[in-house]
This record gives sequence, structure tokens and C-alpha cells, in this order.
Amino acid sequence: MADLNDITKTKDFTSQMDPNDIQQNKVMGILAYLSWLVLIPLFAAKDSKFARFHCNQGIILAIVEIIAWIVFGILSIIPFVGLLFVILNVVVSIACFVFAILGIINAASGLAKELPLIGGIRIIK
Repeated sequence: MADLNDITKTKDFTSQMDPNDIQQNKVMGILAYLSWLVLIPLFAAKDSKFARFHCNQGIILAIVEIIAWIVFGILSIIPFVGLLFVILNVVVSIACFVFAILGIINAASGLAKELPLIGGIRIIK
């Protein structure tokens, strides 16, 4: 069984980033985890490898959360087991919130670390 340390040990791409790019785009990296504000760094810092990395992480996180809302929202109307899906939706929402905080901390610290569980998915290169 994996413990918490195994889950939080994710790939770190910081060494592949330009230190000047990181310093100039920390705020853009932070914005990437704040829901629809991901659009700001996506367009305003499109040439920043650091900002694009965090935009990818933020978009994946948003997609996971939206899919969970839809799926668990539909499944929650099933008699007798609906409450289970409501609880699962809350658990996934809390996990997404924690992942967003982790992403914000990473971006503010100048790190390009993947989020646990979902960080390996790439939409933006």
C-alpha cells in the first residue's frame, strides 16, 4: 500500500526550466490553479515554459473536477446509493482543492513539479 510520501514524490522538471523564466512567471504559475484564471497565463505567458507547465497542471485539475461534478451529480440521484456518490464528490472536491494548493505552493516556490496522481497527463506542451 502506498503511503503519503510515495504519492507526493512526483516528477520535478525545475532543472529543465530557465531560472529567469521561473522568476518572471511565478505569478502566472499561481494563476494557473485558480479556476478560470488559468486563461490569463495561457495567453499572457504563452512563451514561458514554466507558465505553460503550470497551465497544463491547472487545466488537468479543472477537467478532473468538472468531470467529477458531472458524473457524481448524475449518479447522486440514484435511489439508495446516491448519498455515496455525494460523499465521493465531496472527497474528490477536497482532493482537487488540496492539489490546487500544492500547485500554488510549487509555482510560488519556483518549482515545476507534477501534481500527484494526475500530473503526468499532458494537454499543453
